[in-house]
Amino acid sequence: MSLPRSTILAEPAWRPSPRAKLLWALENAVGVVVLAVVLGVWMFVDDRRGWQAVAGLALLALAVLGSVVVPLWRYAVHRWEVTDEAVYTRVGWLDQESRVAPISRVQTVDTERGPLERMLGLATVTVTTASSAGAVKISALDLPVAEQTVLRLTAIAAQHRGDAT
Repeated sequence: MSLPRSTILAEPAWRPSPRAKLLWALENAVGVVVLAVVLGVWMFVDDRRGWQAVAGLALLALAVLGSVVVPLWRYAVHRWEVTDEAVYTRVGWLDQESRVAPISRVQTVDTERGPLERMLGLATVTVTTASSAGAVKISALDLPVAEQTVLRLTAIAAQHRGDAT
């Protein structure tokens, strides 16, 4: 017996924008730059160079991992989908999380755009639900896709007119 799609936790159909990889690489690079500044100050203050060389190599490895490997891996994992019944997401890279938020539980739908997202023409859609697990975030969408998603979710939620509790 085959179950209808709405009763199966299927893999969400859509990926974030291809520019998500650049966004995540830049976000990780900011952290690496902060660590590099700390290492530079340490090298200036402490004249023992042995540990600093090891820390520098570790920082280089972290930079490559955070700016190349992690964004590609996250892009391979991240998925999202909006249907008439629910919002589906899958996120993460080491620790992966799949979420399903029934439309009847949707309370608010918001769009967020940080400085890097604005620079890259991206946005994050946040779907707040009546759930103790917190909001469902669909990150790194092209701005027009995010705006269409908000409009679609608003229209679908209006048809379900529940109390979202």
